[in-house]
Amino acid sequence: MNKEPKLLIKNMVCPRCIATVGQLLEKVGIGFSKIELGEAFLTREPNSSEILALQTELTKSGFELIENRVNKIVEDIKLSVAAYLDLANVEKVNLSSFITKRIPYDYSYLSDLFSSVESKSIEQYFIGLRIEKVKEYIVYDQLSFTEIAYRVGFSSVHHLSAQFRKVTGLTPSHFKRVGGMRRLSIDKL
Repeated sequence: MNKEPKLLIKNMVCPRCIATVGQLLEKVGIGFSKIELGEAFLTREPNSSEILALQTELTKSGFELIENRVNKIVEDIKLSVAAYLDLANVEKVNLSSFITKRIPYDYSYLSDLFSSVESKSIEQYFIGLRIEKVKEYIVYDQLSFTEIAYRVGFSSVHHLSAQFRKVTGLTPSHFKRVGGMRRLSIDKL
């Protein structure tokens, strides 16, 4: 399911704004299928020189391309989630509170924004990041599953196993055997 590319544009408040943005898109050669307040739905993904030209034209007319701001917020959310994971058992605060302390927006706004850009929730992203960290610890083979569960913030080895299997389709033990075999065969080369 391919999503139609779109641009988010700040300061569009009336039908005249829609017409003006349409004219500016045509001027820089970016095709569009529909324009609504705050959004332009494109027929194809524009290249970087077209985006730069459009940003210049929008600014002259009092508009602002906010895709960069949106991407910055999404990137800030990802960085916050990674920082939260690093503090798994040090700081006892929930993920949403941690994120809103670092990014001054309402969590429901951040959650909706993240989901619309990444096609997954912040929580799903966090779980994926957690599982990647677990894989890393398993491959290093320095910690027990209990220690890994604690370091990554799972309440128990059972909870870790259930989440790991749900995401990867494997148990942590099976992943360790497969990963260990792969390391062994690489070492022999």
